[in-house]
Amino acid sequence: MMLNLIDKIGDWNPQLLRELKGRLKFFNVAIAVATSLLLQLVVVLYQFREFPNDKYSLTGAYCGLRQVYEQKQNQFYQELDQSRIAEFNDFFSRNFCPQNEIDWQLWWQDHWEYIFLSLSVIFVFTLLVAGTFLLINDLAKEETRGTLNFIRLSPQSETTILTGKLLGVPSFIYLIILVAVPLHLWAGLTVKIAFSYILSYYAILAASCILFYSAALIFGLLSRWFSGFQPWLGSGAVLLFLCTTMGLASSYNNLNHSSAWFRLFNPWDITNYLFPNLFHLSNASPLTYLQFFYLPLGKSIVSVVGLHLLNLGLCSYGILQALKRCFRNPQALIISKKQSYLVVAFCQLMMWGFTLQVANNNFKLHEQIAENIIYLALYNFVLILSLIAVLSPHRQDVQDWARYRHQGVSSHKSVWQDLIWAEKSPALVAIAINLTIVTIPWLAWISFTSVFDPNDRQSFLGNDIGRFKILLAIALSISLMMIYATIAQLILLLKTPKRSFWAMGTLGAAMFLPPMILGFIGVSSWKHPTVWLFSTFPWAGIEYSGTTTIFMALLAELSVLALLNFQLTRQVRLAGESATKALLAGR
Repeated sequence: MMLNLIDKIGDWNPQLLRELKGRLKFFNVAIAVATSLLLQLVVVLYQFREFPNDKYSLTGAYCGLRQVYEQKQNQFYQELDQSRIAEFNDFFSRNFCPQNEIDWQLWWQDHWEYIFLSLSVIFVFTLLVAGTFLLINDLAKEETRGTLNFIRLSPQSETTILTGKLLGVPSFIYLIILVAVPLHLWAGLTVKIAFSYILSYYAILAASCILFYSAALIFGLLSRWFSGFQPWLGSGAVLLFLCTTMGLASSYNNLNHSSAWFRLFNPWDITNYLFPNLFHLSNASPLTYLQFFYLPLGKSIVSVVGLHLLNLGLCSYGILQALKRCFRNPQALIISKKQSYLVVAFCQLMMWGFTLQVANNNFKLHEQIAENIIYLALYNFVLILSLIAVLSPHRQDVQDWARYRHQGVSSHKSVWQDLIWAEKSPALVAIAINLTIVTIPWLAWISFTSVFDPNDRQSFLGNDIGRFKILLAIALSISLMMIYATIAQLILLLKTPKRSFWAMGTLGAAMFLPPMILGFIGVSSWKHPTVWLFSTFPWAGIEYSGTTTIFMALLAELSVLALLNFQLTRQVRLAGESATKALLAGR
């Protein structure tokens, strides 16, 4: 029967069979089972440190005489007789709670609840941290031995190979957790936790594993320069993320802001929502009040769990698509231009969905967005910069596109179609489209603000001048990001080695040096707002600048952008010339 099962696994996924054969040997299985049983024993015995023995205190939580003792103590304190108080305390310090007064039912309930919650936390850390380490370490070893290239050349599909890695490499961790699941289930059902809640926890945990493991695989493929430090760096980042988000979840933090989306990637908030005693919060879980485009999703466990699974599932699908693209060819772009449009649109949907929540009945729309404007601007800034790094092709790709475009399938397409969809074409048009997608919600907000707040003349958008200034500010930000994208593409077209590092260094200097210098020499945005309009953070000077000044700054940046694109067009044309033509032209 076991041989038939192995044969079926091999027929379904040869890569999974390869991974399981190398790991699930008798000695490894014995170690996994023993480790899991020892861990369960430690968790059970640790709770017995508070076992109510014959010297259990009268003030203990499970002593039935505790209330009587506290009432007597309060009565003596009210009488203010210090000698009697000392006598009273001395008497009760030498007496212990009788065994027949101990609430054993409550103690066993707390005991099993402690076991359930402890195992829930252990499952998260073990699966996500240890599993991430094993996956990245496995890829590093395959790369070192040279077997990863043989796997790439196999006739199996990318989906089959990656599925085999995800299921097979952490199989040792899976076995440890599976052996502990019966105790976890028994403890949960003993304290009358609904079975559907426990299944929801398992579903969230499985979806989190898929997301983190997929991210670990793509990190392992793209970070080969870290050599043997890769597993420690990847698993350390996951551990830091879990510890940080655990601290956030253990303190009551409302989710009425755009950053709530990122809280959906940690398993602690939903675990605390399902099992409220996990962090012993005095208030209900913040997820109870969660809204998405004003829809009260937190009112129903089905909608909360569904939102988490949908978010984790879509993000995992996107990462797996990127994995499939760069698995066969590590030099390929992580995502295509078409996929970048979908990623940006999805990010805007999620961030604006959690921005538009009602904190209280008097909270107005422009106030809700004003509180999130810095977060939205920062997240989109990082998002566009990441796309510039990911989508900008290098010199050889642009050269191939410019020289052989007329010979391929794209010969029947216009240049604009190639600039929008082709992977080897310059990324300027794709970046502009992504910036347009980012801008659409802002324009919708500005257009409909008057509907929600027609008479507020004090708000930032309460009049036409403020509205026009904010439009110019958005245009200023877009032109600045396009300048950065053009500079990056120009540097990547150079013939110098390590062009990527030069591009990152140049953009970093262009973005952060001007505001640092201005801050160092004491040029404040309210005294000299015009200078700040040309920095990476033009919003700092917009409030103190006139509309004409902002418009002139926009014209100046558009002029610089036009000159840079003229130079980029010339470089692309030269790169696309054949060697013979360049030789005859004297280049």
